[in-house]
Amino acid sequence: MRLAIRGEQLLTSPRFNKGTGFPTNERKAFGLSSRIPYRVNTIDEQCERAYGQLRARDTPIRKNTFLQSLKDQNWTLYYALLSRHLKELVPIIYTPTEGDAIASYSHLFRRSEGLYLTFPEQDSMEQDFLEQTQGREIDLFVCTDSEAILGIGDQGVGGIGISTAKSTMYTLVGGLDPSRSVSVVLDVGTNNEDLLNDPLYVGWPFSRVRGEEYDNFVDKFVQLVRKYYPHSLLHFEDFGVTNAHRILDRYRDTHAAFNDDIQGTGAVTLACIMAAIGVSSRSSVKGQGKRLSDQRYIILGAGSAGMGIAVQIRDAMITADGVSREAANLRFWMVDREGLLYHPSFEEFYRPASEKWDEIIRVGADDASTRVELLDTVKEVKPTVLIGCSTASGAFTEEVVKAMAEALQQEDPGTKPIIMPLSNPGKLVEAKPEDVLRWTGGRALVATGSPFGNVNIDIQGKEKDIAECNNALIYPGLGFGAILSKSRRMTDTMLLAGARRLAALSPAITSARYAGEALLPDFDDAPRVNFEIGVAVAEQAVVEGREHAADGEEKERILHEVREHAANNVWVPVYAKYIYDEGGLKE
Repeated sequence: MRLAIRGEQLLTSPRFNKGTGFPTNERKAFGLSSRIPYRVNTIDEQCERAYGQLRARDTPIRKNTFLQSLKDQNWTLYYALLSRHLKELVPIIYTPTEGDAIASYSHLFRRSEGLYLTFPEQDSMEQDFLEQTQGREIDLFVCTDSEAILGIGDQGVGGIGISTAKSTMYTLVGGLDPSRSVSVVLDVGTNNEDLLNDPLYVGWPFSRVRGEEYDNFVDKFVQLVRKYYPHSLLHFEDFGVTNAHRILDRYRDTHAAFNDDIQGTGAVTLACIMAAIGVSSRSSVKGQGKRLSDQRYIILGAGSAGMGIAVQIRDAMITADGVSREAANLRFWMVDREGLLYHPSFEEFYRPASEKWDEIIRVGADDASTRVELLDTVKEVKPTVLIGCSTASGAFTEEVVKAMAEALQQEDPGTKPIIMPLSNPGKLVEAKPEDVLRWTGGRALVATGSPFGNVNIDIQGKEKDIAECNNALIYPGLGFGAILSKSRRMTDTMLLAGARRLAALSPAITSARYAGEALLPDFDDAPRVNFEIGVAVAEQAVVEGREHAADGEEKERILHEVREHAANNVWVPVYAKYIYDEGGLKE
């Protein structure tokens, strides 16, 4: 690598700095000999030192702050350390600890990272955008307006922390070169009174902009991305539920746009369900229920996550099973705090009034004229899949779970109930895995949205591994695949290809005979898993971009080329060799 910077400028560049890792010849060539101690350290030795310093921090937020400081100094060492302690440190730099860091952003602030675009300064947006991007090769923009951050709500300018955390995950487990991504916050104000009343708040201290002004501001940013980086991936993160869907729908057909809260959550859940269906169908006595469209889905929680999951599964049914959109919609029963969603006029995922739900409303309910409870719905529908995105702790009661399991037992003794309490954090989960397994006699296939340990329960003499339905098992791979293929769109079939590849990597599927393995791979395996997902997505994008279908031999050649291209584009945290060149890189 040829560099045009030297001395202090090189040591303060997090992209190029090696610290004590600079070899003797580079120290002399770049004027560093007197600027760092004599001994040259390997990156393993540097990681050992940094890990010791990290362990001296006694709280997660202090560990988070230390790691952020390390990132500000040396990207390669930062990612090398994280990759060596993946499962331990991801919760520190990502959810849940990053949520605490975001909530305290203005008080923890030391130096900026990312692109801050502020509503009252929009007249200079293009100039500000180019100040940070001109001359750079950029593959990824991760953008938030901070309205719905990690379950803690409106965090104003502090939401830049979720953009940087997501960008970090794209590099850590997705293999994306960190110099080719930009983290963005659209500061349109905040309705968080604590922030507005905080004299240390560093963002624009006014109420959120809404309506046409908001839409125009977002559009101005998106058009800059499209103008200067038409082949980049635009990742929308933690927008409020209404804006999230509107914005994704507005841009997804004209740019490779992706919303992790909607599509990422839906894709990883879809993969988990595919794996669970595969396991359950093996033990089915009647040999039924092998397709997505054969299932009956009850989803508790009709927010962006719940609706996103429903849309992802629905669209996969249409593509994979060939059913109509209307027929696919009718495989879902959405339940929220007001009970089952049903409506006299047609709305997607609402049950039609013709089903006469009013007649089965539970007697004695507080508002029995309008409300169908979760238990009523379970008893009537006899779901094969029960998903929770409600943050209603304990909502999957023993009565609810047993009603589901007993109905399926009568229908087909071999069918396994698929139960997925996905709410985050763990204290808000709809049911604990050990309870679900106990109530179902060990038959349930369980996945959660938060990490839970394996369940040691004396049922069938087996330990049950609990899958964590973690978006980071799929969205970096989805993005990597879109970037590899330079796709102008993130299509439903690309998402489905990624979900299918993740499901195929399920330990429960790859084992010759199911013996309690997890429905999804362990997070330690996330880099390999996301690489495979990226390859699958890129393969699908290439197939879609061809005018004519490839024959067997040509298809094999294309797939080989895609995999080889992917392997050659994975960024890994190792120090490159430097040569001083006045015409070389400067940043």
